[in-house]
Amino acid sequence: MPSRGDQPGSARPGEAGGPSEAALAGEDARTGEAPGAGEDARTGEAPGAGKAAWPDIAHAYDVVAEDYAATFGGELRRKPFDRDLLARFAATVAGRGPVWDVGCGSAGHITRYLADRGVQAAGVDLSPRSVAVARAQQPDLEFRVADMCDLPADDGSLAGIVAFYSVIHLPRHRIPAALAEFRRALGPGGGLLIAMHGGSGEIGRDEWLGHSVRVGATLVSMAELTEKLESAGFALRERHARDPYEGEAPTRRLYIWGEAV
Repeated sequence: MPSRGDQPGSARPGEAGGPSEAALAGEDARTGEAPGAGEDARTGEAPGAGKAAWPDIAHAYDVVAEDYAATFGGELRRKPFDRDLLARFAATVAGRGPVWDVGCGSAGHITRYLADRGVQAAGVDLSPRSVAVARAQQPDLEFRVADMCDLPADDGSLAGIVAFYSVIHLPRHRIPAALAEFRRALGPGGGLLIAMHGGSGEIGRDEWLGHSVRVGATLVSMAELTEKLESAGFALRERHARDPYEGEAPTRRLYIWGEAV
């Protein structure tokens, strides 16, 4: 399928930008629970890499869960690009089956946004405390603890997956495993909407939302993300990039809407 909006250097015409931060850059757009990180993601390094252990993302989000929900629960109100993209994605998956918000965070606000648009939406997150808080925030929606690299979904059982700023919390060598797991869980033609921070290398911080916790994120280029998605079995429908909103961390925001083939 041809790619629409395929200008990696700009947001869609007429829109000011999109998502929020990663937990490491100050502001965060539900910047992801790292349900992507399984045991390898907790330690984070490729075998024999000899690098410092990857931060325990589940622990970090457990610690900040209440503050995260209070800080970011209403963030979509100031992010018109995200709202538009999510609404258009919702229109294509509504009525087709379950759609999972992978890395839903303690606010569960993207899960809610999808559900309010007729989507059979549920949230999953690696952080048990984040899931508990999300259930309290959105009591009529379903949330569960899950690892994005080992989703509790049958093959081909999902109509869609949204992963906004969650895959960023995986070490680079684990990203292909998460994308392959998304493809396994999606039925043919199922949609994947993913958002990442653009750049190269990794970034991190040792304090977040007033708590002493380590968080880390992997930055990617549009070309790298495109290659990883295509290798995992996705055809690209749309690609977008934008500069940060005022008050956001100084990273480009990358979005790809793919379809399982």
